Order: sequence, then C-alpha cells, then structure tokens
Amino acid sequence: MTGFRHIPWVLTLLGAAFFYAGSAFSAAGGPMPISLKNLPVPEVPGLLDGPSPIVVNKAAAIALGKALFWDTSVGSDGMACGSCHFHAGADGRVTNQVSPGGQSSLVVDKAFSAAADGASLGPNHTLGALDFPLHQRQKPLEEFSPVIYDTDNVVGSSGTFGGEFKSVSRLSNSVDNCARSADSLFHVGGIGTRRVTPRNAPSVINAIFNHRSFWDGRANNVFNGSSPWGDRDPNAGVWVKKNARSVQKQRLQLINSSLASLAMGPPLNTTEMSCNKRTLSDIGRKLLLRRPLENQKVHWSDSVLGGLSFSSPGVLKPGLNTTYAALIRQAFSDKYWSYLRLGEFGGPANDPYNQMEANFSMFFGLALQLYESTLISDESPFDKSARDAKNQPIDLTAAELRGLEQFRLNQCHLCHLGPNFTAASVNANAAIAQTHPETFGEPGFSISASKNVVERVRLLPRDTPITAFYDTGFASTGVAAESVDIGLGGVDDFGNPLSFSKQYLQHLAGNASGVLDADVAKVRACDFQEEFALNFNPPYLATSLFTLADGVMPQPQSTENCYLSAASHAFLPTTAAALAELNNPNTRKMDAEVRASFKTPSLRNIELTGPYMHNGGMATLEQVIEFYTRGGNFMNDAKQITRVFQLANLQFSEQNRADLVAFLKTLTDDRVRYQKAPFDHPEIKIPHGHTGNSQAVSSGNSISNVLAKDDYLTVEAVGADGSPQPLLPFEKQLLP
Repeated sequence: MTGFRHIPWVLTLLGAAFFYAGSAFSAAGGPMPISLKNLPVPEVPGLLDGPSPIVVNKAAAIALGKALFWDTSVGSDGMACGSCHFHAGADGRVTNQVSPGGQSSLVVDKAFSAAADGASLGPNHTLGALDFPLHQRQKPLEEFSPVIYDTDNVVGSSGTFGGEFKSVSRLSNSVDNCARSADSLFHVGGIGTRRVTPRNAPSVINAIFNHRSFWDGRANNVFNGSSPWGDRDPNAGVWVKKNARSVQKQRLQLINSSLASLAMGPPLNTTEMSCNKRTLSDIGRKLLLRRPLENQKVHWSDSVLGGLSFSSPGVLKPGLNTTYAALIRQAFSDKYWSYLRLGEFGGPANDPYNQMEANFSMFFGLALQLYESTLISDESPFDKSARDAKNQPIDLTAAELRGLEQFRLNQCHLCHLGPNFTAASVNANAAIAQTHPETFGEPGFSISASKNVVERVRLLPRDTPITAFYDTGFASTGVAAESVDIGLGGVDDFGNPLSFSKQYLQHLAGNASGVLDADVAKVRACDFQEEFALNFNPPYLATSLFTLADGVMPQPQSTENCYLSAASHAFLPTTAAALAELNNPNTRKMDAEVRASFKTPSLRNIELTGPYMHNGGMATLEQVIEFYTRGGNFMNDAKQITRVFQLANLQFSEQNRADLVAFLKTLTDDRVRYQKAPFDHPEIKIPHGHTGNSQAVSSGNSISNVLAKDDYLTVEAVGADGSPQPLLPFEKQLLP
C-alpha cells in the first residue's frame, strides 16, 4: 500500500456503520472487564523451578532488583531506572523533557520548534499547560477541523549527558570516567544539557503482564541473558561453571521475560543512562563491591529493603548492610558466579572480567523482572467493587457506571481489553480466557483472546477495503505522522523486522529463515478475529481471503477451543498460494500493516501517568478523549480505522466524555497514589532541568565544566505505609 486517498464521506460512513454496530453489540452484552486479581502472572519455566533453577532465593533476588532499579550509581552520571519511572511507574518531570523530533526523525532534520504560544520548546524548557496538546485543532472534537498547531517534538524523559566511555571505579566515584562535551542538539548557548528520549516513558506498574516491552516491542518475550533480542541474537548467552577449571557459554531461553529483556536497554542507552560503548559487565564491575544505594536513604520500614537498611525508626540513613555481590550470591545458583579463574570472559587486557561481572547482565535483568513482578496494582475501586449477576461492578458511582458503559459502547475494549486493559498482555489474557471467558464477550460480541501474537484487522486503503495482519497488542492510531516514528515498522540490531506480522508472512510463504521468533510459527488461523482461509468457495467476493480455489491446507496446530469454527477456518493457504500472493504487488490477502504502530498501554492508574501516548503529546485525559472522539490526528496506512474513528456520542455529549473520565479514574489504586507497599521506594535525587532557564544556563557541572549545573527533584524515601501526600496527575505539575 502506498497511501490513502482522502475520502471523507467513505470514512464517515464506515465509522458510523461500525459505531452503530458497536451500540447494538454493547446492548447485547459485549466484553465486561474484570478485576486484575484474576489475571495470572505468566510463568517463567526454569527461573525458580525445575531441576536446576537459576534463582535459588526469590526474596534476595527481589531485594537485589529493587536496589538496582532505584540506585543512581547504575547510570554513568546519576541516572537510575527509577529516575524515569518514579511517579506511578512513569515520569512526572516537567523541565528539560522535550526531544526535537521522534525516534525515526533524521538527525539532520531534528530541531526544536516553538510552542503553540510562540515560546521556545528547546532544552531546559519548563512545560506549561499551553504546550499541550502537541497537535491542536480549531475544534478539538471534530475530525476535519483545521489544524492550528502541530509539532513533531516529543515530550520524553531527560537522561544522560552522554560521552565516550573510558572506565569505572569499583569503590570511589559513582560517575563514570567518560570524555564528555556539549551535545550538538541538547545545549543552551553552547553549554551542554542532558539529552531527552524521543519517546515517552510508560509505567512499569503491571508491565509484568506484557508479552513484549518498549513501545515498539523490541524487548523480546524470550530473555537470552545478555541483550534485548531473545533468540534473534546469535551471540547471546551466559557463562556457566562446569568445574573448578572450566566454564562454558550457554544459550539462555526464558519465556515470558520481556521485562528482563527490557532491562538490557536503558543502562546502555546513550540518551537514557550511559556513556557510549559501556557494557553491562562494566556496570557490574562498578557496583559489585559497593553497598547498594550507598548515597540514598532507605526507609526503615521499606517493604523489601527495610531489614537491610541502616535506618532506624525516625532516623533515615543511606545504603544497605550488604553488597551487590553478596545479594547475587544469595539469589542466584553458584554455577553462574563461583568460577574463580580469569581470562575467558574478555574485558580490558590488563584487568579482565570475572564470571560475576561477565554474567551481570543476567543478574540485572532477572532481578529487575522479579522486583517489577511485585508491582501489580489490583486494589483500585474497580477491582474492589462487588459484582452483580451480569458481572457489572455495583459499588461505583452512577457517573462511573455510565463511563464504563461509554467505554464499552465506544469500543475502547477492542484494544484495552482484559483485566490489565491492554491486548499486549497476550499470554495472560489467553490464560484467563479459559477460566473467565465472559471477560472477552458473549455470543453477540466477543473478542479473540488467544496466544496468537498476530491478528487481523480491517483497513481502508485507496480503493478496496482489505483485512491486514498486525501484531497483537499493537495499534496504529494516528497520533503522529508516520515519518516521525515508524514504531513497530522498524528493525532490530541485525536488520530484521521487529514485527511478528512481517515474519508470519514469510512463515506462510515457506521462508524459514525469515522467522526469528518461535511464537510466530505457533499462530493458529482458527483464533484470528477476522477469517483468513476457508476450505470452501464462498458465494461472496472474498478479496481478503484464501479459499478452496486458491489452495488451502489444514493448520498444523491443534484445533481445540478455536475462536472461529475449526471445521471451516482452521486452514492456511498452501505454501505455493501464499508465496504467489506475497509476490503480488496488489495483494489483498498477504498484507501486514505495522508502520507507526505502538504497544497498547494499560489504562491502570492512567489518572497519574501522563503525559499520554508514545510521544507524550497529551497532558490530560480530556485531551486523550478529544483525540479519540475526532478519530485521531493523522491518517497513516496502518491506522486501524475500524477502531479509531469519529465517535458521535462523545462528540455531542460533554456528559458522556466526563463520565468516561470518571470511569478511567476508578482504575487508580490508592496504594500507587500514596506510594504504599509494594510501591514504596528509597530516596532518589533525579536531574530535573538545569540551573537557569531555556535562554541561559549555568555552566560548571561537577562532572565537566562544559556541562550545565543540574537542578534536582528529591523524591523522599517512603516506607511500606506510604506517604501522607498523594501523587498528583501530570497536569497539576505544569505551569499554568
């Protein structure tokens, strides 16, 4: 597909038809979301169980993960994982948070634009209410209203100064030895400022349910022990002790571990946390002999770390009474750290890595994953409400219940489905579909919730409507122009498509080398939401389907519990038919549309996790609802217009929009709002802009004279009982 012809009346008619169909379906029942308490955390075989578990002490591993998550020594210049995920699991900062362009913008094209009021959106800018949304219409609720402001800038997260890595210190300075200079983009008057990510930081709370992580899914479901890429990385592996005189590098393949895969990225990213060319082994070398959180106060009643804290009731002190190396020895099987000889693991010629340093990537990833698996917010008003015979919560207010009906009526649950309110919880949703099928609908209207990592959706190209493949849990909604950030349409470090859908086409066409992820070959045709291949010749024109006339064969997988009829839909095109159609430039049967698609985020605690969307382009829930009411901002090829279209009953009813916001706020867990266990945390001082303003900054940072002095946001240590002060929504942090 080369692009859309803009045909407003066709889009309007299609949207209206789908809208009214949705109304009928909703009246018939439709999917009714249920409590997150019912959703199982997907198991990781071999991690804690089996004949030779990797983790031998789960509590110690969780303590290790929590310390590593919040420790600012992990970064090259004071950034922790928690620096971008301290506010309900997301980033609540408002100064120096703008990136000039998205992930796919060419460096030569990147430039800071002016805000809607003409002020600079450049480095060290403090965001205000007037800066949002980043795409503005004269009439925000109308699809074809004139655009009065648009920028490809992104509200992301301030990170590192960058630089070229040289070395780390094992015991003294926690700032890495790097060659640093002012960045060509991030500077004020030639004085370097911290870089800002070209995507918004999503919440880590409930992220354990995600099948893949990051907005573009590059954090693989399979953790290989040393990189984000799962089985795609031919060089990945961990070092295993065989005996006192030998070790062997072995492949690791832990499923349902995308958070461990995710942990491989930020600590080495030269915008987020790291100097260039630093490795996780270098981070291990820097940390292993140190006391965790050595410069950060830990509350005496911290739900995980309190027993290790030096603090006593009423007296907060920094650090833990242990070392990172000691926690690793407690948590992990000794075959991963007890080998004493050097030389096999690489590193500087005069100071090679030892086994614990070489395997630090595995320790880091799995410890963070186990800690983050405790961050499940299942105590919201929505979760705690009693249910009636129709499974509807009865303890919500009248406005909140009307908002729930709006949520269902306007098809929000097509993407935000299941207890975690996201289709990205693939395996978790598939498991609960077996025990609570009502979660995904009734005979009048149901949604397929299987382990399929690929789905099908109707699109509207230039001429004939088609049904295209897309990755389950990802969607193109038209937030920004496709050229700014292609999202899932990108490639991995080896040049392979991130998208499972692109791989699935190769799988059908018999190209085994094009299949990089094992889940792709497990996709069952009979579990698609939209039919794909029929073992008969239908009496209607089937432009998007393979039929008996094209050549079909039975799917190789089981047909047990198929979503569609196994008798007629458990079929695939023959390899020859699929290959021929794949080579057809005008195909309507073998199309995958994934460019500018992004992972569907959970809606839980959404009241607290702004700014919203992958580009941070909206500051309030009201702006988000305006976006969906008008049917999005841009008409990209992959935009799922049967899911994102103008919504008449929201457009013409302020009450309906307010009710929908009221319902969304029932998904806020007060333990998150007040930072109660398990959402308590150590103290952390987070870089929050620089001394000065967007026009001038003070030089003389202690790291380097060419860098601007940091201002800091101090987030105080909180114990298990939480804080008396609630976290505030993002818009409350903005300048008026």
